[in-house]
Amino acid sequence: MMTAQDIFDELSAPFPAAYVEWRVGPTNKNKSDPKGQPLCYIDARTVMDRLDSVCGPDGWQCNYTPGVGGSIICNIGIRLEGEWVWKADGAGATDMEAEKGAISDAFKRAAVRWGVGRYLYELKAPWIPMEVKGSKD
Repeated sequence: MMTAQDIFDELSAPFPAAYVEWRVGPTNKNKSDPKGQPLCYIDARTVMDRLDSVCGPDGWQCNYTPGVGGSIICNIGIRLEGEWVWKADGAGATDMEAEKGAISDAFKRAAVRWGVGRYLYELKAPWIPMEVKGSKD
């Protein structure tokens, strides 16, 4: 039987590069020298797959509760040595598909509390030149 530390270590393991996606994060407002920070993330289904593979499909569960100011709190429970242990985090509406985005982001943030994808926050995100959509060279 795996110990709680074994489970945390497996949940925290880095993902293969193919599972990590990228998006533009913060950008500067300098029109003559536009720059942005690339941010990496994992999809919520990737998180579910990690929880299933490490904990078993019956070894974890989640639920959602209303948060402050319209945010959503996701609670993830993992069965450790026969007892349910819960960790939670929340998120607000996103720019695209606001409610769905909030649910997905809250789930991923709660999973980070269990170590899933936590290492992604430690990756350096340097400012890089970018091309602004609609700009003409």
